[in-house]
Amino acid sequence: MGKKEKPDIHFVPPPNRGQLELPIAREVTDDRNANLGGRSFYFFDLDDNVLFLSTPTFLFHKETGKEVEISSAEYAKIQKQIGQTGPYRDYRVDFCNRTGSFRRFRDQDHSLIKKMLGKRQGFIEDLARALGYPDFHWKGPSWSCFYHAVLNQRPLSLITARGHHPSTLSEGMRLLVKEKYLPQEPNYLSLFPVSHPEIRRSLGDVQLEKSVPELKRAAIRESVEKAIEIYGMNPHHRFGMSDDDPHNIDLIVTEMKALKRKHEEMSFFVIETQGGNLVKWEVYSDHVEATLCAKVQEISIFEQLPLFKQE
Repeated sequence: MGKKEKPDIHFVPPPNRGQLELPIAREVTDDRNANLGGRSFYFFDLDDNVLFLSTPTFLFHKETGKEVEISSAEYAKIQKQIGQTGPYRDYRVDFCNRTGSFRRFRDQDHSLIKKMLGKRQGFIEDLARALGYPDFHWKGPSWSCFYHAVLNQRPLSLITARGHHPSTLSEGMRLLVKEKYLPQEPNYLSLFPVSHPEIRRSLGDVQLEKSVPELKRAAIRESVEKAIEIYGMNPHHRFGMSDDDPHNIDLIVTEMKALKRKHEEMSFFVIETQGGNLVKWEVYSDHVEATLCAKVQEISIFEQLPLFKQE
């Protein structure tokens, strides 16, 4: 597809507080395969990928019940060691939504009085708190890709391990718009906070026993099928999922290989953002190929990186 003669250019306004954005022109562009009827679909994990939030995870001592607080990034690194080995061998995970390890990643049933007094869900509180800091503290490695998708109104899915109601995620995006960090609300294809009980059941986890990577895999499958249902079957569609957790990446790749076998002419990508590195993989039915490798600090490459080539 040829370039527009007079492309629309969107310059990011300086935020009211925090670190100024680099003066990068954000171009409003058509999909790469728009002239062929193809669409580009963006799927994003949230925590430590699009956003760095201070939402804590709590571990409980097996004997005393004493809780310790760790970050979501640390939990992603040591989750398989909890209760088994290392510094957290004597601790356990508690799955109670109200008092357990992930309570700040779940909506709480606030009383009417608390709501009237302005009490908000943990996700909104943590996001609002983060926006009070310079933006390099809270913008994750896929923020630029996320902004690009929102600016261009690409069909977008949020696929997160959080267990909030989808409306809570939408409220968080509206806060980013209100504070002028996003130009508009995303063009939602789907919202999958996969630890929410209703979402889990909708993904086939009737007994509420599947792991987060398994649920994310199912959410990707559902999102691709919904994209085809809404936008039609087209061999030029392109799908990309951005995530930081290596446990998730493995099953994301597995699912995309299966989708590639089913939709041979469509393109599938995974953006892996863990450990300060960014790797863009193109997924084929039997293998993956790295098409870009960069350090997150390499701003000249990173800031203008779309999920898909020539977008």
